[in-house]
Amino acid sequence: MEQDMNHEKPNINEEDLQTKLLTNNNNVQKGGLKTMPFIIANEAFERVASGGSMANMILYLMEVYNMEAVTGTSVIYMISALSCSLSIVGAFVSDSCLGRFQAIGIGSFSSLLGMTFLWLTSMVPQLTPSEPGTAFCIPTPAQLGFLLVSLCLISTGSASIKPCSMAFGADQFKHHNNLRLTDSYFNWYYATLAISALVTSTVVVYIQEQFGWRIGFAVPVLVMLCSTLVFLLGSSLYVKVKVNKSPFSGFIQVLIVAYRNRRIHLLPGDNYNHSDEMDRVELTDKLRFLNKACVVRDAIPRNVPTVETVESLKSIIGIIPIWSSGILPNICFVSTFPILQAKKMNRNVTPWLEIPAASYGMFSLLTVLIWVTFYDRILVPLLAKFTNEPRGLHPKTRIGIGLILSIIAMVVAAIMETIRRGLGNTNSSVDMSAMWLVPQFILLGLTDAFNTIGRMELYYSELPKSMGSLAMAVFFLSSAVADFVGYLLTNSVDFVTSHKGGVSWLSSDIDAGHVNYYYWLLCFVNLLNLFYYLYCCRIHRSSESMLLHDASEEGGDRVEHNI
Repeated sequence: MEQDMNHEKPNINEEDLQTKLLTNNNNVQKGGLKTMPFIIANEAFERVASGGSMANMILYLMEVYNMEAVTGTSVIYMISALSCSLSIVGAFVSDSCLGRFQAIGIGSFSSLLGMTFLWLTSMVPQLTPSEPGTAFCIPTPAQLGFLLVSLCLISTGSASIKPCSMAFGADQFKHHNNLRLTDSYFNWYYATLAISALVTSTVVVYIQEQFGWRIGFAVPVLVMLCSTLVFLLGSSLYVKVKVNKSPFSGFIQVLIVAYRNRRIHLLPGDNYNHSDEMDRVELTDKLRFLNKACVVRDAIPRNVPTVETVESLKSIIGIIPIWSSGILPNICFVSTFPILQAKKMNRNVTPWLEIPAASYGMFSLLTVLIWVTFYDRILVPLLAKFTNEPRGLHPKTRIGIGLILSIIAMVVAAIMETIRRGLGNTNSSVDMSAMWLVPQFILLGLTDAFNTIGRMELYYSELPKSMGSLAMAVFFLSSAVADFVGYLLTNSVDFVTSHKGGVSWLSSDIDAGHVNYYYWLLCFVNLLNLFYYLYCCRIHRSSESMLLHDASEEGGDRVEHNI
């Protein structure tokens, strides 16, 4: 009898083991490089489609809906802010409810629907004012509502795709344990996005300029349809990671419990709740009041946050000052006034080739691609010998250089606009070549390469490895706040300068306005922001020194205890 029982147990264990092995083999068969064409194509096509819909939007709003330059710019700022801010919501819903696959799928359908609605505004006469381009072109509330619904659907879809696509691609190598494959994926991912933006600012914008809005908006619809279909075709090949508890809910719990325990006093002999699922992290004295959230005073801890969650929240709070210094430089990137400047200038490169006004942003993109390649392949090995920094320059140094370049870019932009405006007021047609705008675009591209990439590196290095997706959400939040600040700044400048019947600096007739004064204003506020950033770095360095000092003391105590 005992022999029979002993014989049955191994069979049960073997069946369980076989089930686990079959499951693991199924996971290994899924994912990997074969899924990359579907995921990268989805993101690349989405960027081309959404970028193609928005690249020339300022001209569409002014020509078809008869909006003023400030009003159209404000609409673009708010739509961009909505897209970036909803990225955090998309990351939260993806991590806590839907999962990345469903979030990307729903986002793709939302973008496709929004682009279809936007295309309909150029096809159906009842959806736009009856006499576009005239003084009688006053859109009705229903027409404006339909336009804003289409733009909001595009923003919502983009917000669901952007924070999830990169992480979903990384999920495909979860069972392959090959760092080289993962690094290759990230390289192709960034390269594809840059190429997509370049295609948007050249090919799609050229089609809109040459063939009109009907065909120009039909192209993004077809591209987005391809994006959705390609992503769904790879469904059976994807590794779909199960939804886990979102870190956002853990942070909220830390704040609530810390406030509830605000009256207790921490004692040297207190015990703290550690997580069994993460690498053990020691509690620090930085933001000590949050430590009250994870202290354990009961025999059985209930609803007590872990030390790891508390320290993760401290990491986020610690980068907020430096994060806030990245808001003002982003305003320069979203500005639509260079497009209006180029529209007034000579854009002919040859007698038969004229560059569209919205395509001059391609010089910034080309600068980013060339500089990143040059920096990564040539400068980093050389700089590493002198700085003892494997990345060549520390992320904080790169951010600082980017802030300086943003100031120089605005100085150059102000000088060029002063010269252009002087010619515009003396001649009926400006014979100044639009290529004079290229230097400011090159400087903005260098600003992006230093500042933006430096911030991403800093966020990823400061935040715990388990919060890599949150670093992307933090970055998008900075862009959202920048768009909102840009909206407030442009409307404030317009209101103040047009007060008592004056001509606004940001008038739709840029020859009558003073966009150059607006650039000088951006130069000044970015200069103040540079000093603010240096102060934030000083605070951040002081907190790092305190943590290193505490760690060394803990190490010394540990050595003495061992002796």
